[in-house]
Amino acid sequence: MRIEFDRYTCTGMFQCVHEWEGIQKNLKVGKADLRDSIETDEHIFVAEVPDGEEYEAEMAARVCPVDAIKLYDDEGNRIV
Repeated sequence: MRIEFDRYTCTGMFQCVHEWEGIQKNLKVGKADLRDSIETDEHIFVAEVPDGEEYEAEMAARVCPVDAIKLYDDEGNRIV
């Protein structure tokens, strides 16, 4: 499972950090950070969701009020 985070779109509500430890607050810039991610495009960060953390990652994506977090299955189909 792959997670994609658009840091530009993030508004810093931090609801996602309460759902999954793979996302953390960055109070210096007022936005979230996706841990262990690679910046694939300007402001777009991608990471693999560790086994056993799929549910938490999905909840983090679902609670994002601006849809800055997208989740894809292993075949590349968007889940959230």
